[in-house]
Amino acid sequence: MKTELRVAAYAVCVRDERILLARWVARDGAKRWTLPGGGMDHGEEPVETVVREVEEETGYRAEPVALLGIDSIRRSWLRRLGGPGDFQGLRILYEARVVGGELRNETGGSTDLAAWHPLDAVTALDRVELVDIGLQLWRDRPPLGRSSLTDPANG
Repeated sequence: MKTELRVAAYAVCVRDERILLARWVARDGAKRWTLPGGGMDHGEEPVETVVREVEEETGYRAEPVALLGIDSIRRSWLRRLGGPGDFQGLRILYEARVVGGELRNETGGSTDLAAWHPLDAVTALDRVELVDIGLQLWRDRPPLGRSSLTDPANG
């Protein structure tokens, strides 16, 4: 079985009762809102990853101010040229604040739009689960940095 591990870092940027999100474009063309962030490059520190990714996807320079938690997901799939695959994503979530730059959309990347959304309107957005996980971690600040949305003990 082919295994794959992807480590990524994401930012929860909230100001004036609005959250900064980027619209992710899936390989099949589907578009859903997500937290700005993405995969770590080899040798890169997670804090450097989140700063780089926020700037790439939104145009803003961000400063991480708190580690909110770590989320782990696991997915199985059938590989094109063989048997099953097993993917694990380790997602590090930071609270961050905007310290510079200007809002702009990413070009040539995995997102196509960046925007601020009112917190009370997030549930109406077509979004990935990570947005809900990030907001819950930001609101609740669980001591172990684990979201009850993905904790197997709650399922």
